[in-house]
Amino acid sequence: MNTLLIVVAIIAVALLLTGGLVQSLNFLLWVGIVLAVIAVIVFLARKLTGGRV
Repeated sequence: MNTLLIVVAIIAVALLLTGGLVQSLNFLLWVGIVLAVIAVIVFLARKLTGGRV
């Protein structure tokens, strides 16, 4: 019974850490997408206005 409790606790901790990592990576993915869109907008604005790139 004690071994089963330890196994369940380890699985619970592993799932908790995995869930946290997935949420963190999802947030960083959205940050990366927003930064890429901003970079494209700035690049196009410079290209269209004739500024140096």
